[in-house]
Amino acid sequence: MALWNASVRIWRLHAKWVATCLLACIAGCVAMCVITCCGAPAARAQDRPLRTVDTETVPAGTLRTEIGFDFLQDTGFPLSGLRGDETSVGVVDLRMGVGKIVEVEVEGALQNFLDVKSQGTSFVPNLSLTGVNSTHDTGDFTLATKVRLLKNEGRRPGIAFKFGFIMPNSNQARGIGSNTTNVFALLALEEQIRKLDVFGNLGIEILQAPNALFTQNDVLIYGGAFKYPILRRVNLVGEVNGLYSSRSVNDALIGTQSSGQARVGLQINAGGFTWDLAGVRGLNKYDPRSGFTFGISRDFRLFDYNRVE
Repeated sequence: MALWNASVRIWRLHAKWVATCLLACIAGCVAMCVITCCGAPAARAQDRPLRTVDTETVPAGTLRTEIGFDFLQDTGFPLSGLRGDETSVGVVDLRMGVGKIVEVEVEGALQNFLDVKSQGTSFVPNLSLTGVNSTHDTGDFTLATKVRLLKNEGRRPGIAFKFGFIMPNSNQARGIGSNTTNVFALLALEEQIRKLDVFGNLGIEILQAPNALFTQNDVLIYGGAFKYPILRRVNLVGEVNGLYSSRSVNDALIGTQSSGQARVGLQINAGGFTWDLAGVRGLNKYDPRSGFTFGISRDFRLFDYNRVE
């Protein structure tokens, strides 16, 4: 009986998380069926599960579709004072090649769920959670453009420039997002050393301070990643990526603090898809203690760029 009661308590604690994961699996299966029916070829190169930007652009006339979900434990949200386990369902990334060296991108999470473990001081007036010890909200979506300046050939490294902005799609009263508009620009460098592919990012992001008028925090974008084929269809990937704030974050700058993650995982080409799985470890105070991400990717050939007048 004691074992049964303990099992019931564990189930109740994790029921929302289990339901969310099932929903993500169903969404993934639906997406796979739709893509398979379209008969699109598998993608040749992927960003997932990495967040560091490489220098390659999607081929002209091709739409690269990536979808996945994240589960991050013990994540902090200093603006609302919440801390708990976050599940992101429908993490989508759509990249469209509009020229031989240019692509446009839309990315974001369709829904973020937070199982609240603790609540501290909130800087959000009229904080309104969707549940007693939980909340959910739409993620902030990013619109961006990447231009490949140099292709990685021989001893010459690849160079690309990416810029864009993050839209205020979230509702700060839900306690997860900050509902701010941020802009960024970065340079990406890439070098192929035999089988090892290494690439890195350096740039700047201007973060709107959500707790003060006419205030911003200019932070450094950094990232370093690698990809190495360990089998014919399997790549080992890893990275360290994030934002660094050189300023001491006070009440006015809350929500613009340093953040970052380390990720190590695999990319697997099977069944016409690229599957990915990676473990996640946070690097700063409010970053997740641990977690994982999982997703699938595939390319759609929409039109023949050479025939476009």
